[in-house]
Amino acid sequence: MLRYIELTSGYHHDGPAWIAKVSHSKSGQTIYFNNHALKRIEGGGASGNYRDLESGDEYWVSGVKKEGGDRHWAGNGVVLVERAALKDYLLLRGRDDLDPYYEMTDDIAPTDMGRFVAMENQPEQSAVHH
Repeated sequence: MLRYIELTSGYHHDGPAWIAKVSHSKSGQTIYFNNHALKRIEGGGASGNYRDLESGDEYWVSGVKKEGGDRHWAGNGVVLVERAALKDYLLLRGRDDLDPYYEMTDDIAPTDMGRFVAMENQPEQSAVHH
């Protein structure tokens, strides 16, 4: 599944951002990306719609826009596109190359989903909550 992911905690729409392939939990409430487990925030958070299970940081996660412009209109900065997602991303956009402010990256770590599944299945007090 191709997604736009932006770290929003402490960045106000200028945080690190990626377009990447993600995996999701059976319930669809958690996505796994770059060795992080991001759980949907019911009702939304202060600046994001997902929260990192370990750090509590908020992320904005959304589908990738066909017309580009995935960042918030007030946001700035490069959006990194995972090499493994590049072909799908360009096909979705109907393009042959990346727009300015988009760069390819190989620096997305695999995710140990088993570690997070075990964490999510522990009692609620073990998860980070704000």
